[in-house]
Amino acid sequence: MFTGFISGSIYSQNFNNPKLDSLFDILAQKNKAMGSLILSKNGKVLYSKAIGYSFISDVEKKPAYETTKYRIGSITKMFTAAMILQLSEEGKISLDATLDKYFPTLPNASKITIRNLLNHRSGLHNFTDEPEYLKYMTSPKTQDEMLTIISKYPVDFQPNEKYSYSNSNYVVLGYIIEKICNEPYSKVLKSRITVKLGLTNTYLGGKTDIKNNESYSFRWVKNWEQQPETDMSIPGGAGAIVSTPADLAEFIEALFSLKLITENSLNQMKNMIDGYGMAMIKAPFHTKTGYGHGGGIDGFASNLIYFPEDNLTLAYCTNGQVYPVNDILTGVLSIYHNMEYSIPKFIPKPVITLKTEELDKYLGEYSSTQIPLKIIITKDKSTLFAQATGQSAFPLEAIDKDKFQFEQAGIEMEFNTDKSEFTLKQGGGSFLFTKAK
Repeated sequence: MFTGFISGSIYSQNFNNPKLDSLFDILAQKNKAMGSLILSKNGKVLYSKAIGYSFISDVEKKPAYETTKYRIGSITKMFTAAMILQLSEEGKISLDATLDKYFPTLPNASKITIRNLLNHRSGLHNFTDEPEYLKYMTSPKTQDEMLTIISKYPVDFQPNEKYSYSNSNYVVLGYIIEKICNEPYSKVLKSRITVKLGLTNTYLGGKTDIKNNESYSFRWVKNWEQQPETDMSIPGGAGAIVSTPADLAEFIEALFSLKLITENSLNQMKNMIDGYGMAMIKAPFHTKTGYGHGGGIDGFASNLIYFPEDNLTLAYCTNGQVYPVNDILTGVLSIYHNMEYSIPKFIPKPVITLKTEELDKYLGEYSSTQIPLKIIITKDKSTLFAQATGQSAFPLEAIDKDKFQFEQAGIEMEFNTDKSEFTLKQGGGSFLFTKAK
């Protein structure tokens, strides 16, 4: 059971702070989440809380604090987009320039524009979707090596035909920033954003350093188990920044108060085409509309949302997730707006323990005609694992005969071993997967 959490409420606000405490207390006590939250309004912190641990070993548990730093994954894209738009405002880059001006060897470089990269309409294939990504993700890569990896995949479609999220777009944008500024991304980030705003806990990450108050990430498999570390030379401008919720809140507030970019640039970030702007999405909550981005890398997840109507910022970083992040954020906003909300009780379900040999009938590679995804089912001792194309393996908990769940993603899988298939249910969808012969 967790005992390492810090809470505090700064600047009073008319919402139920103790109820928000209760939500995070039970998440910590029941091992349902670890991480840190900031709520701020008009640039002033209303609520701050950290739960769980930044480091866990057999001999030590280091509590998470409000200053603990997390890998923020794809929220990095907001920083990258802001810097590209700054360069555009200065006349150092045109959003309509084509990619061949910078990296002519990339596929379709003469047709793909900077704008296409920013709003994920380039057609560049997402290299992290490929199974081989998991084989090299922990090893350092040079810019040339990454460009070679991105270049070996044909484009998925012609520029501006449609929207398709691709980390390749923002890795390349990070390299373009370096080329224009003639400096490493880390230095440009510092001079253009973090020093300007006084963000002392935000920088391009490297190997995790717990002495520098950086956090490892964990997954829950009967206990918290440390996750592998992606080498940050790989995600670069797409996902390599380390930060805190407090710094993230200051960053997005600076964006919307036009301290970093002009109103025209901000409007371009906010302009949604097929649900995505330029490193920004809409985040609706009942009658409110927020703007921001989410991120996920290794076992980390992060969310940064700004609600202009209320001048309200929510920043949440987690390094261990069991209870779905979306459900946590729904709870936070419901409590803030004094809406009806019940704190989850997390009543334990009956534990079903299977012997390792009982899992053998489920093992194999499965595919679906409904979605372009393959899922490999493996086991480690008495725990079943599923691994989807281009993703890390996740543990499955037995909840009934032939039925398993992965609670943090809201996934339920029911096997029919006679037909060599399973049905995956998630987010209201139901998908049939069949085992390869």
